[in-house]
Amino acid sequence: MSNGATTQGRQDTTASHAPPAAMLARLQQQLSGNPLIAILIGGAAVIAIVVALLMWARAPEYRVLYSNLSEADGGRIINELDSRGIPYRFSEGGSALLVPGESVHSLRLQLAEQGLPHGGNVGFELMDNQAFGVSEFAEHVNYQRGLEGELSRSIESLGPVARARVHLAMARASVFVRDREPAKASVIVTLESGRTIGDSQVSAIIHMVSSSVPDLASENVTVVDQNGRLLSQPNTQGRGLDATQLDYVAEVERSFRQRIENILAPILGQQNVRAQVTAQVDFSRREETSERYGPNQPPNEAAVRSRQSSLSYNGGDDLALGIPGALSNTPPGTAPSPIELPEDENGELTDEETEEAQQNLQALNNLRQDDVVNYEVDRSVSHVQHRQGQVTRLTAAVVVDYREERDEEGEWQRVPLSDVEVAQIERLVRQAIGFSQARGDEIEVVNSPFSRALEDEEALEWWQSPAVHELALTLGRYLLVALGALLGYLLILRPLIKRYTEQPVLATAPGTGLQVRVGDEPEAAEGDLESTEADEELRPYQKPKRKRRSSAYEDHLAELRELAQEDPRMIAMIVRSWMNKHE
Repeated sequence: MSNGATTQGRQDTTASHAPPAAMLARLQQQLSGNPLIAILIGGAAVIAIVVALLMWARAPEYRVLYSNLSEADGGRIINELDSRGIPYRFSEGGSALLVPGESVHSLRLQLAEQGLPHGGNVGFELMDNQAFGVSEFAEHVNYQRGLEGELSRSIESLGPVARARVHLAMARASVFVRDREPAKASVIVTLESGRTIGDSQVSAIIHMVSSSVPDLASENVTVVDQNGRLLSQPNTQGRGLDATQLDYVAEVERSFRQRIENILAPILGQQNVRAQVTAQVDFSRREETSERYGPNQPPNEAAVRSRQSSLSYNGGDDLALGIPGALSNTPPGTAPSPIELPEDENGELTDEETEEAQQNLQALNNLRQDDVVNYEVDRSVSHVQHRQGQVTRLTAAVVVDYREERDEEGEWQRVPLSDVEVAQIERLVRQAIGFSQARGDEIEVVNSPFSRALEDEEALEWWQSPAVHELALTLGRYLLVALGALLGYLLILRPLIKRYTEQPVLATAPGTGLQVRVGDEPEAAEGDLESTEADEELRPYQKPKRKRRSSAYEDHLAELRELAQEDPRMIAMIVRSWMNKHE
């Protein structure tokens, strides 16, 4: 038994050290002896190719979930994706995290619910876990840190901004005005690669920060990008218009231009009208206060403010005096007859007599009356604050293309508009923009042929649309999978099945009564070196072959000769084991 085990081990060792050619020949012999193994291997290869093509065709399109993540945020997000079983990839360089495109938006919402990514900024959640008995200074510092973090998160939500950092210098109050210090802020923004930030967005950041911090003016907010370039400009008073004012002017001009094109497009065609409007806008701030006094009005219409009257009467007759009654109500007696004064020869009074008569009359009757009336003063006070951004002047230029008409031969030709039509267009433009001659507005309408060297692009055909291209690409993937499966079946699986499952045709050897396969060469018995007489009789029933195949005995003999030449010690061990076995 020990010799047999030793011999078997030596045979295994010999087989393991056999040359590759011998092992390949032995494997080929085993496959030829069992055709089912070859069919299984070919079928498995075809199935593997089909599955690989299907996986390639149905592979999801990966999109960016987050980019420029910190290491801490990246680790938290990856752990969350692993727990959810969601596949992910990293872009080249590891700067972006990619997930399947159909789940990008839902993942962002779900991760945002859990506060991911933190972005390295701590917000007002810092105030949630304060220790008991914290000092006022520490509480103030935590509040400032939380406010800075919240502002950083708000700024990072803007499209061009990748990261942001805010530094606040809070205002310091004092009972003395000269000791008070206003709040100040500095903002550092890191922009996305290849992105820029506009002046309007910088102004929005400045106003957002100044509105979020008490006692912080917009002039005290500084914005700097990652390259150290100052984005916020100081007070632009006296230095021209700022970005907001320029945007307002552009919006006013665009509005007037659209009015002109909208009113002329139905008449002339959308492509046959071009208009440009220039607006002069006054952004100065003016306030005006005036006080006016009107002239005195007639007494019947004037409003009396106060009135004072005084009457004095001195005469020769006494006034009614005494206790009211019958005696006091008695009318006075008859007046004395008038005094007749002497006259001169001409019928005129002398000077002395005249003076004496006046004294006598004054003594007889002295009457005095004072009347003072005060009227309300007609006063008008007006305070006018002029609107900022008022349009002071408009100039419009309109170009109209020639009209197309058919000539007598039926061909299209371009003809200019008449003077009446141009005048009508000019009147329409005046009404559309609210023309004011007092304001100094100007309008110019020109009828000129448009340059049409390049024909207008025709509408895209259905086969040129991007949706059709995408559908064709998807169908092409699945057609490629089907083509790969068909080629695998035709080139690999079908020949194997046909080779090893085809039933052989049997023929009866004459004179022997034995049935043999037509087309196969009868194997020679082991130890025989020459063909038998049956072989000679079966030769007419065999299919002609291009080259006569060697017998199995000759093949084995050739293999043994090669093996004996390569490893004679192994042959000697095999012969020795045979000898020990027969003993």
